[in-house]
Amino acid sequence: MAKISTQSVSDLLIQIGIVLALLAVLFLGFFFVYLPFTTNHGQTITVPEVTKLSFDEMKNILEDRGLRYEVDSTFVAGAPPLTVFQQYPRANAKVKEGRKIYVTLVKRVPPMVSMPNLVDMIDRSAARTLEALGLVEGERTYVPDVAKNSVLRQLYNGKEIAPGTPVPKGARIDLEVGDGLGNTMFEVPNVVGLQLDEAEAAIRGSNLKVGTKISVEDPEKEVGTVVRQRPEARPGERIRVGETMDLWVVGPIEPN
Repeated sequence: MAKISTQSVSDLLIQIGIVLALLAVLFLGFFFVYLPFTTNHGQTITVPEVTKLSFDEMKNILEDRGLRYEVDSTFVAGAPPLTVFQQYPRANAKVKEGRKIYVTLVKRVPPMVSMPNLVDMIDRSAARTLEALGLVEGERTYVPDVAKNSVLRQLYNGKEIAPGTPVPKGARIDLEVGDGLGNTMFEVPNVVGLQLDEAEAAIRGSNLKVGTKISVEDPEKEVGTVVRQRPEARPGERIRVGETMDLWVVGPIEPN
């Protein structure tokens, strides 16, 4: 058998060493040069705050930082339309260049919702129902009624609104609520001889309601004078808080 010379073994080891060195260089170059260059490894961008900005402002800020975006929309009562309501990732998060930022814009036109029936609900339940539908509780007015804290009427833009009527999301709904004083009794106030506007103010100031107004002729009385009332202000005559008073008035009566 031929003997392998010491020189041949040495050359072989040198060649193996060179190959291993080249492999090591390639390995290190791939992970520490090629990958960082192609994936921006270690390079991050701080996500800017874009909520409450307009669409154009948001677009310019994200594009200036090399970030992409995807837009969704929703309606938010009271928020300026076409402004950013939410963003993800949130501001100050660290992301790679080219990362997509998801933003939610406020819709310009509110969707319509069906007006619920709040009458006879307790005021707290009515408020929760409005909130769940995206409606806003407006002015709450307490009126004399034995049904304490119960909704008596629901109003939109000053007019009573029927259940099922379409209203824009975010609409303000006013409520008339009973104050629980409907059983209180007191003497009937006397408004005969007063002008109609004075009589109506006195009636409402007594926590009563103005009922039917009937026009009569009386040449001896000034137009607009109340000449009769029902119930009458007789001794011992009492009326319940929240009840109505009918009035007879001289001359034509303008509708409310």
